[in-house]
Amino acid sequence: MKKKEYKITVSKFFKHLHLVNRHRFKVFCLCFRAGEPLRGLLHDLSKYGPEEFFEGVKYYEGNYSPIRNCKIENGYSKAWIHHIGRNKHHYEYWYDYNADIPCPIMPYKYFVEMICDSLAAGMIYEGKKWDNEHQMHYWLRAREKAKIHPKMDKLLTKVYTDIAKKGIKPVLKKEYLRDLYRRYTR
Repeated sequence: MKKKEYKITVSKFFKHLHLVNRHRFKVFCLCFRAGEPLRGLLHDLSKYGPEEFFEGVKYYEGNYSPIRNCKIENGYSKAWIHHIGRNKHHYEYWYDYNADIPCPIMPYKYFVEMICDSLAAGMIYEGKKWDNEHQMHYWLRAREKAKIHPKMDKLLTKVYTDIAKKGIKPVLKKEYLRDLYRRYTR
């Protein structure tokens, strides 16, 4: 079987740029709804830097993250390593294998941004196939490998379960999320 060839093209440059812009706008809208508009405004600015952007262009396919193709091709992704090292809304940012508490509880604002980011990614990549249960199913698969504080794990599971049952509007409210965060992280 012939190995797939990935390269940077002008077409992929603009398609990837459009994808990043659409994702960031969706995250902004969700963060605004959840009471954290600044987190939405500042979300994923590192994706425009050359370390992340050009790898995204090279491995762009359109219907899922280019990081996946890069990891399949190379076994790792420099863009992903760069991204999680600079973006506190990823639980991987908070993992320190050498610390007394290797997986601390994320601060509230980054927790909200993480939820909005995952919802937006699902919505953008799945398009019309996305539904309220999508992130719950995605999280239930991802959590097996996730290095995250057990309280954060339970909190995320609760949020995604609530979204699956009730929808986004009643769950992505500042009061509702703050109450859940306080209850689950004590």
